Amino acid sequence: MSAFLALLGRELKLARRGSGNVLTLVLFFVITGAIVPFAVGPDQLLLARIAPGMVWVAAFLAMLLGLDRLFGEDQDDGTLLLLRQADLPLGAIMAAKLLAHWLISALPLILASPVLAVLLAMDLASFWRMLASLLLGTPALAAFGTVGAAVTVAIRRGGLIAPILIAPLCVPVLIFGVGGITATHSGSALLFLAALSLMAVTLSPFAAALAIRSAED
Repeated sequence: MSAFLALLGRELKLARRGSGNVLTLVLFFVITGAIVPFAVGPDQLLLARIAPGMVWVAAFLAMLLGLDRLFGEDQDDGTLLLLRQADLPLGAIMAAKLLAHWLISALPLILASPVLAVLLAMDLASFWRMLASLLLGTPALAAFGTVGAAVTVAIRRGGLIAPILIAPLCVPVLIFGVGGITATHSGSALLFLAALSLMAVTLSPFAAALAIRSAED
């Protein structure tokens, strides 16, 4: 456990040094929602109707921005090869990477979501459902992103390819995420979203570890 926490701490320290990257994700998330009223007009009813989809599209696109840094720097400086020789199983290393990715890429978006809710004219009930859906669904996006980054780690400009690979996997997350915000059957959508995240977070470290081994071999 101490090795796992040490690796997680290392990832968070590196992210703190590059704090501008986190700020970029948050600004991208907010700006994506901010330009929608200019595109569709000031119709409050229309904004409230399309708000759930815009929130999830903005979150999905913002989280894609951090994929190339997930393994790219460790691959370039040889750290990834050293981590493979560590006593900590590679699956646990991938789990630490996944948790760090969620803390760095998803949690700031969730904290910034009230700003987006105001910009998209969401009512209070919809805001709380949005918050719940992001908390339950973003772990799945982080898990799929980790696998995509691991698969393309040895490919030149793999950060451009990973989003294409994981986009089909993320479609169910977006569907249930939007359904969790809308009032009709939001409870069942949130349950499906939680199940997707649980399955993805459980299996993705092993899939990512397999991809890393295959890339190195």
